[in-house]
Amino acid sequence: MAGLYVHEPIGCKSVLNLFPHPLSIVEPLAAAGDAGFCLVDVPPDAAAALVLVAGVLGWQITPGEDVSLQIMAPGPNAAALPEPAVLRHAVAEIAGYAGRLAPDVVRGRLQMIMARAAAREAALPGVPAAIRADTDRDAVDLIARRHTHEGFFLTREDRLRHPYFNGAMSAEVTREVFIATDAAIVLPYDPLRDRVLLVEQFRMGPYGRGDPRPWMLEPVAGRVDAGETPEAAARRECEEEAGLVLKTLEKIAAYYCSPGCSTEYFHCYVGLCDLPDAGRGSGGLATEHEDIRTHVLVFDDAHALLASGEADNGPLILSLLWLAQARTRLRAEA
Repeated sequence: MAGLYVHEPIGCKSVLNLFPHPLSIVEPLAAAGDAGFCLVDVPPDAAAALVLVAGVLGWQITPGEDVSLQIMAPGPNAAALPEPAVLRHAVAEIAGYAGRLAPDVVRGRLQMIMARAAAREAALPGVPAAIRADTDRDAVDLIARRHTHEGFFLTREDRLRHPYFNGAMSAEVTREVFIATDAAIVLPYDPLRDRVLLVEQFRMGPYGRGDPRPWMLEPVAGRVDAGETPEAAARRECEEEAGLVLKTLEKIAAYYCSPGCSTEYFHCYVGLCDLPDAGRGSGGLATEHEDIRTHVLVFDDAHALLASGEADNGPLILSLLWLAQARTRLRAEA
């Protein structure tokens, strides 16, 4: 691939500047038209990665009038793309599969790839460092990186050294991490009737641990997709899992669920809504193979799950504790 003209109107030039292969980018050819640019002398490994990215995103690569130039442009079934800042992370992940996975396999994972990319971009502002160390991630010396599992989920192994608090560097260590997405979690609450809704479903975590009852009571929860805010995800998941339309969202907290081994980040809310009489219902999307049972409980019965131990996952415990201290205010404002 001696030359490739990229016809791309959303600013992918900034993405390809960060492409995980060296690329020579020149200004658009006058004959090529608008909103594009040329890549010249594309190395074979970069060419393979570009072909994979094109196939996954639904772009087409066709010969140009000059036989030394090919044109890459969105095809009729091109995927909807997020903002360039998110897209650059997705392109880097997709390019890493070149030579190992077929475009249709990677395309089947595109929604998760984009969600992981969005989570990575969302992490960049960071949180305040009034008490914790203000040491930047660039102070970590990354020696080597490989993915130990590449499926719907990812696990990664890093060999690195990191600074100690005394300023010295650690010895080389190997650490594994589960690369996940951000998630929105919402406990639906009806302040007029003083009721909450919980969902129940089969969960692989308890099953994998050997729990004799791997069906869990939880708040409503789901992945934050690329281009979606956590608040929008919370509202969408309540409609999908429980058929609920939320009035307002009260933010509880945002936090890592298991920072020792996972990138997963939770945005946790109480969602104010109207709930039916106490009882059971059903919900979930058949397209996602969800089998969800819903439970509407008066608050005191839900809170009693803390003492009995039946509330045994972090988001449910945190949500019920937060609601216990905010309940009087929410009921007075209803």
